[in-house]
Amino acid sequence: MLRDARAGITLAAMNIPQVLGYTRIAGMPVVTGLYTLLLPLSAFAVFGSSRYLVVSADSATAAILAGGLGGLAPFASPHYVVLAGWVALLTGAFLLLGRLLRLGFIADFLSQTVLIGFLTGVGFQVGIAVLGETMGLPVRARTTVGQVGEIWRGLPTLHVATLLVSGSVLGVVLGLRRFAPKVPGALAAVVAVTAASAIWGFSAHGIAIIGPVAGGLPRAGLHLLPWKEIPPLIPIAGSCAIMIVTQSAATARAYALRHHQRLSENQDLVGLAAANAAAAFTGTFVVNGSPTQTAMVESAGGQSQFAQISTAVVVACVLLFLTRPLQYLPQCVLGVLVLLVAIHLIDVRGMIALRQESPGEFAVALITALVVVLAGVEQGILAAMALSLVRIVRHSYRPPTGVIQMGAGGSWKSIPVARGVVTEPGLVLYRFGAALFYANANRFAEEILTLAEPGRSGVRWVIVDAEAMTDIDYSAARVITELNSQLTIADVALGFARMPPSSQADFERHHLSEVIPPERIFDRLHDSLAAFEKRDMSR
Repeated sequence: MLRDARAGITLAAMNIPQVLGYTRIAGMPVVTGLYTLLLPLSAFAVFGSSRYLVVSADSATAAILAGGLGGLAPFASPHYVVLAGWVALLTGAFLLLGRLLRLGFIADFLSQTVLIGFLTGVGFQVGIAVLGETMGLPVRARTTVGQVGEIWRGLPTLHVATLLVSGSVLGVVLGLRRFAPKVPGALAAVVAVTAASAIWGFSAHGIAIIGPVAGGLPRAGLHLLPWKEIPPLIPIAGSCAIMIVTQSAATARAYALRHHQRLSENQDLVGLAAANAAAAFTGTFVVNGSPTQTAMVESAGGQSQFAQISTAVVVACVLLFLTRPLQYLPQCVLGVLVLLVAIHLIDVRGMIALRQESPGEFAVALITALVVVLAGVEQGILAAMALSLVRIVRHSYRPPTGVIQMGAGGSWKSIPVARGVVTEPGLVLYRFGAALFYANANRFAEEILTLAEPGRSGVRWVIVDAEAMTDIDYSAARVITELNSQLTIADVALGFARMPPSSQADFERHHLSEVIPPERIFDRLHDSLAAFEKRDMSR
């Protein structure tokens, strides 16, 4: 427990500057970032199952929030804060509904490929959004393209003093990260620059500071909204919930596997719902399971959620006694901290690996990233989901197929489907690598007809290796029936081998057992080969 307490203090030291930066992404008042490290963090510690997952402000959900609410109220305004609270509450409701429906598996439907592209796109979008702030340039455009244009046109008027402060902070953080990685560089830079700002009056030199920060613990409560203002918040909350489920589950699963711990993704949904409800009623914004913050607590030696409770205690002390100095913190420093987060999100290595290993998946990741940058984070979420589902359907629609032949040493090998390819004269062992359903059944039939080529190939038996064929739907059953009729007319027998129990049940349910008799069903490929050699199959 003492080790977890020390890890919690270390996490607070490293995390406080980071969550202050996340408030800039979310468009929220600075102090609300600290609020995410109080009750939301503690709520997940109590109700979640993961021992390592840190749930607080996060860049991805902060970007979704800002992208959705930016057109509904001015950033950091009282009404914006109220809307953000309702988004958190609705997000918690979606997560709780997901738990009731046992939807923890949804995380599996966003592939690693599109997540790499999505987070890379978020990194570029967020980094560009704060780039003007680090140079003292006012940027009012909401779109990334517009922001780039404003920054380019404003370069001749950049504020040199602001740029020097930003460059100094960036140099300190990167230097400490390189040469003293155990030192919380962001915290050291924030403390040093805040002190310098208070002593030398940075604001008098045109360097914008964040101004007074409300001290004390957050007040519990949630302002009521007119019903007409709720519907526009629902898609924002839905996008946040999808990102939370995906990112939190992936992070928690990775650390559970690493430390050989049991994990309940559905129980974690309860914890995430409780954390977002706590965020709603304490005046802050949507929280998420953070990969970077989880890595922080693990590297600090934390082994249980007591570390997160310790972090919450430290943050409470900061809110009670140390908020006054924060008013001198230059705004450009928060911009630099956000820029560092954005750079971390841009997964260059992942994109390069995709390009080298799978150009098709690289294209999917690149499209996702471009949608995020050019259209917005919400649209990027939708694109990521759509592309993930398309990849699933495409894999099932065009599964690996081939003709099985006996290789050296008695092992099986697969040969691509083509006219004239056989297992041995008169026999084709055909492998189909997916469940058989309405979308791929015609391809199944076409390839078998290509191989059998009635009247020309000399093939007398076609045996389907059905090991991967875990399901046969109604439409596919009708295709098999018609295919069998065509082959029978051509004096070619159709059979199946290595059928899973689920497919055997489908055979009975769809009356395929009346079309394909039991003597054409084999437990092993070797059994079908032996039957062919004995010529005792019914044709």
